[in-house]
Amino acid sequence: MTLDFLAPLYPWTKSLHLIATFAWMAGLFYLPRLYVYHSQVPPGDARSETFKVMERRLMKAIMNPAMIVTLLFGVLLILTPGIVDWRAGWWHAKLTGIVALFAIHGILAKDLKRFAADERPRSERAWRVLNEVPTVALILIVVMVIAKPF
Repeated sequence: MTLDFLAPLYPWTKSLHLIATFAWMAGLFYLPRLYVYHSQVPPGDARSETFKVMERRLMKAIMNPAMIVTLLFGVLLILTPGIVDWRAGWWHAKLTGIVALFAIHGILAKDLKRFAADERPRSERAWRVLNEVPTVALILIVVMVIAKPF
């Protein structure tokens, strides 16, 4: 199903989708890094309290709204005539990358609550590894959308 009225809006839809995606990705890159530093300080420390504020504001004010807007404009792109060739295979791989981004967002959101409760849900090393997941997903998504290799 496509909606014909979206065709002339395509450049605007794509622009807004990308702007929201950039904001969301910035948060997906930065929040795990904050968790690395947060996991290094003891609960109750003044630095821990500062990290809690930074993490909460990043998630609530930037990441969640940007994720929602990214999803909204992504759906509008899908509904735009001629944008997705459903017979091509690239969109399956892109969808895999998108699922990875939503999964990492969910992990970050869940562990935000645990950090707020003065828990240390993962090791510093685990956060360093998780910090790479958004990068790999982004590479996959960009290659699929631009090069459409299959």
